[in-house]
Amino acid sequence: MRKTLLASVAAMAAVPVLAACTQNATDGATSKSGDARALTVTSDAKACTLSAVKAPAGTLTFDVTNTGSDVTEFYLLGEDGLRIVGEVENIGPNLTKKLTVNAPAGKYVTACKPGMVGAGIRAVFTVEPSGEKVKVDASEQELVDQAVKNYRAYVQDQSAQLLEKTKQFVDLYQAGKDADARALYPVAREHWERIETVAESFGDLDPKTDAREADVDFAAGEKWTGWHAIEKDLWPARAKGYTAFTPAQRTTYGDDLVANVTELNKRIQATGEGALSYPIDAIANGSRGLLEEVAKGKVTGEEEFWSRTDLWDFQANVDGARVAFEGVKPILDTKDPALAKQLAARFADLQKLLDSHRKGDGFVTYDQLGKDDVDALAAAVNALAEPLSHLTAAVVS
Repeated sequence: MRKTLLASVAAMAAVPVLAACTQNATDGATSKSGDARALTVTSDAKACTLSAVKAPAGTLTFDVTNTGSDVTEFYLLGEDGLRIVGEVENIGPNLTKKLTVNAPAGKYVTACKPGMVGAGIRAVFTVEPSGEKVKVDASEQELVDQAVKNYRAYVQDQSAQLLEKTKQFVDLYQAGKDADARALYPVAREHWERIETVAESFGDLDPKTDAREADVDFAAGEKWTGWHAIEKDLWPARAKGYTAFTPAQRTTYGDDLVANVTELNKRIQATGEGALSYPIDAIANGSRGLLEEVAKGKVTGEEEFWSRTDLWDFQANVDGARVAFEGVKPILDTKDPALAKQLAARFADLQKLLDSHRKGDGFVTYDQLGKDDVDALAAAVNALAEPLSHLTAAVVS
């Protein structure tokens, strides 16, 4: 598969937007500079302090100063904490970089990433109606370039978080802390599912990492490794005559999973020659591809056969499809605004239905769904799939 196609089926369950306990902004309503759209950000190891928690809609600037000892990054994210609106990277100690974004009214999330790892220090940021119509004056090529840049950053961010959570999960599993490992399992896998079709495009890594038992040809000598082999060991109740892994086997399977996810992250983070590329048609196709993943395995309950945590995967795939769609939406708005409006509404309908099955920070298990619940989810997926199938053609026309 050509590298330009590696993202053609790519992109995401919602994550808490307040992912840190440190202060992220002052209580001031406007910037100290007197220009309500000109904000300052100070980042260090423990805090991400903004000069204001809100600004009027329009062109915003964030002057980001790193007062810490590690290289940092700053992101302005959509309300879901997933979609990247704008970002500045590689801000070294004692340096300042500027982010300029055109932001309509709405809720956003700011994030500093000291050390450029993890979810970062996050808080809600509000863009208020200004009485001015926010116009996008960029050319179509500029919109395309921005969509590609943001999507690449999104995939790289999810990959890095996948590696971090996988290491935590494996540490718990190898230490025999099964209850904690079970709790983290669906949370860690969200990051995989958000970029599942990018990950799947690496034909050597995907079967080692995400193969289900039914996908493995044991008669041909194939070995079953990865997430789902460990899943079965943690949730053996549905497996007749199952023999639990020994501590040595846990070490082997856990180390193998970390090694493969580490290699995946290395390839996704690569720059220069050999780096992944994300053409605009691939991003649009990725939205459709992730919804197909939902229809193929998540809505049917086949993906997480042992743990029954399919709805976490369902949500992550849907969010991935939505993030990819929202990335190209500024282009679609100029070409087919009716389709853009229809897709936004269908995504909202599906999300509302998914939210009805939430429990605490996650979801009910798949075996708690009735036939009517599954049929309703399938119908909502199908209702979204039809207009989504027109997205790529509309964007590249």
